[in-house]
Amino acid sequence: MHLTGQNFIGFERAAGGTYTFFAVNPSNNQTLETAFFEATEKEIDRAAEKAETAFVQYRKKSGKERAVFLEAIAEEILALGDALIERCHLETALPIARLQGERSRTVGQLRLFAALLQDGSWVNAKIDTPLPDRQPLPRPDIRQMQIPLGTVGVFGASNFPLAFSVAGGDTVSALAAGCTVIVKAHPAHPGTSEMVAQAILEAAKKTQQPDGVFSMLHGVSNNVGLSIVQHHFVKAIGFTGSYQGGRAIFDEANRRLDPIPVYAEMGSTNPIFILPEAMAQQKNQLAEGLKNSVTMGVGQFCTNPGLTIAIEGSDTAQFMALAQAQFETTSAATMLTPVIQQRYENSIETLIQEKQVDCLARGNEATTINQGIARLLKTDANTFSQNPNLEKEVFGPSTLLVIASDKEELLDTARYLEGHLTATVHGTTNDLEEFSELISILQRKVGRLLINGFPTGVEVCHAMVHGGPFPATTDARMTSVGTAAITRFTRPICFQNFPDFLLPDELKEANPLGIWRLVDGVLQKSQV
Repeated sequence: MHLTGQNFIGFERAAGGTYTFFAVNPSNNQTLETAFFEATEKEIDRAAEKAETAFVQYRKKSGKERAVFLEAIAEEILALGDALIERCHLETALPIARLQGERSRTVGQLRLFAALLQDGSWVNAKIDTPLPDRQPLPRPDIRQMQIPLGTVGVFGASNFPLAFSVAGGDTVSALAAGCTVIVKAHPAHPGTSEMVAQAILEAAKKTQQPDGVFSMLHGVSNNVGLSIVQHHFVKAIGFTGSYQGGRAIFDEANRRLDPIPVYAEMGSTNPIFILPEAMAQQKNQLAEGLKNSVTMGVGQFCTNPGLTIAIEGSDTAQFMALAQAQFETTSAATMLTPVIQQRYENSIETLIQEKQVDCLARGNEATTINQGIARLLKTDANTFSQNPNLEKEVFGPSTLLVIASDKEELLDTARYLEGHLTATVHGTTNDLEEFSELISILQRKVGRLLINGFPTGVEVCHAMVHGGPFPATTDARMTSVGTAAITRFTRPICFQNFPDFLLPDELKEANPLGIWRLVDGVLQKSQV
């Protein structure tokens, strides 16, 4: 596919700006072909206007019609073939096999939401039938369901150029909900973004979606993103990225005359707790598993385990020696961008400069530019609790071992934690019984709690929660992965005393869609 570098304003293309930028291959710092045009204020406004006009039509599409659209997007992405993977590899330095897996995840995510729409029960329909003879007052006919919010602004992430980008979970769940979408493409992979945007728009044309159902805008400066957040036609934001970026968007959205929800996933250090009996029995496997999890994808996962917490003792000392050996033999690997690599090194240097933070192990030296070197750091629980900076995310292949003196100090460390996406507990049955309070504490701290595993890798399924309390996200009730993500971009509406012909099909007496509904408190598929 020939890249144009233009912005997609619905079915139109635009390149009216004067500022251009290029993608850079992080493995060699070579500038890639094609200049990309940063969107102008006029183009942003045009995209928002078209999205609003399209929303009036798109929101009326049935779930089955939207499902066909999502399936068509999946097919168009697959039709891009090796060209998509090759361009993405050039822009990110991510391995070909990793990108092929991520494409499969992206396509699977589209099809999962399509299946959700085909079923239709996700709207959470509730019907309370009238009670005309109730005393002292009769009850009217009251019916409720979820409806789409409007246009959603989506910010693509750097670390998942397919699954959390132009056709990622935010875009897919918003389109599934019946919202129109404006994507702010990530400037680290603009060519990949253009190819996927073209696939979405081809699918929109083939399935006869309204012009403006989807737009994609380029931009390096903050102006493009802030203009999307500020636009009065935009009714919600989906974001995956840094705390600084997510917080800036959240604050800007709340400064609007009409504040809008921002669903920002802003990273996490995802603590791992290793309990005493598990440490004694499994130290070899745990040391290897920790190294593999920390260095997977050069540590550029939002679920990277950046904290490892254990109780001091001879078994823990042996574990540290084993982990040290694992980390010291780890090869350096290219990170997503020169900026990300430099920030990683700066963050590591800042941690090492802290009093009572030691570097136990350093991986193999870099063999070329922009490579991340694995680190294993160590401190004690008292130092950790006295320095909030030690809990901050380091985006790269490192973890900080926090050694507690005893059980109570380990529990206090857990109580001290801020919000995270995940927490993991490694323990035997005896450990888990003895440390049951730890499980209770961690339930208040994270969105996903794991036993005897590692948090890297997020399954796309109905039950998944990829979210957590602040500062991991801006809304602990959200998930950005899994079908529950759809309700971020909807709101409930109630219809009272409506004649049947005016009701949406989801709420009509005969239940023509055959969905599950809560009727007078009883979940059923039959007609009212």
